[in-house]
Amino acid sequence: MKRRRTVRESASIEPPPGYYAAGAEPPDAAQRALILDWVVSRRIASGWRVESRSGSQVVLVRGQPVNHVLHAFLTVFSCLVWGVVWAGLALVNRVEREALTVDAQGRVVTVSAP
Repeated sequence: MKRRRTVRESASIEPPPGYYAAGAEPPDAAQRALILDWVVSRRIASGWRVESRSGSQVVLVRGQPVNHVLHAFLTVFSCLVWGVVWAGLALVNRVEREALTVDAQGRVVTVSAP
């Protein structure tokens, strides 16, 4: 049986072979932007969203913050029963951020952010 790929598995962030000549002169800004576009498209396919983008850097985010106002109203109207669900969501919910940058040699550098 073939195992399905889960959302937690990260896609490769290296450009495909032959995307740019590794031994030749360093890639220019347009080539670095193409490399970053390729990496971002792979990450979007893995469940990430683009939070911000500049010429050679992109910040990706995965996960949603908890809507505490909505859960407070649900807890009040359900006579505190919904508080258990709210507490569970607040404990296990995570928002992950990563900053991807393409350096002057065309390598993708990943920095995890809080």
